[in-house]
Amino acid sequence: MVFLRDQEAFPPIHKTDESGLLAIGGSLSQQRLWEAYTSGIFPWYGEGDPVLWWSPDPRMVLFPEDLRVSKSMKQLLNKQAFKVTYNQNFEEVMRNCAQMYREGQNGTWITNEMILAYSKLHQSGRAVSVEVWQENTLVGGLYGVYLKEKQIFCGESMFTKVSNASKYGFISLVRELTKEQVKLIDCQVYSSHLESLGAKEIDREVFLSYLQS
Repeated sequence: MVFLRDQEAFPPIHKTDESGLLAIGGSLSQQRLWEAYTSGIFPWYGEGDPVLWWSPDPRMVLFPEDLRVSKSMKQLLNKQAFKVTYNQNFEEVMRNCAQMYREGQNGTWITNEMILAYSKLHQSGRAVSVEVWQENTLVGGLYGVYLKEKQIFCGESMFTKVSNASKYGFISLVRELTKEQVKLIDCQVYSSHLESLGAKEIDREVFLSYLQS
């Protein structure tokens, strides 16, 4: 296992352990985060722990053409049941994601340190938020890192306060990204929720080939 110093480069991806953990330590500087995402690596760790850097194999991704929209969701979208905005309340979206209860998860990996780091990434135009509104109340949303030149969006987390709000925002985002000819949405690790929307696991090497093209 590699323990990173602040100016030290990431080790080769194939050095991950079986769980996908690549390295420990280092900072969440803008340069480090950008290097991570453009290399297929992301941070994920708990409060009080050192930064843990991951690149799991297989990788969960959604190809936009595989997006599944259920009949009930199509009805909600057609009725414009919610209002969707982009980049209006980035930090609030992150804080709501941090507060979401997730089965089998003790606490949150979205620490104050992470909120500060990704907010700076957002200010530089490289992290994106999606807000879902019911009247004037924020009821859902998601955020991620947009590798625009590589046509890849790296999803980080979603939250919902009313039924279907986060799904509504995610589908709306995928449709917008499709217009921008995004090749895939990185969903990082398996979840049944993402699978229901059309995401699937692919070999890490295949995922990395999209980053390198």
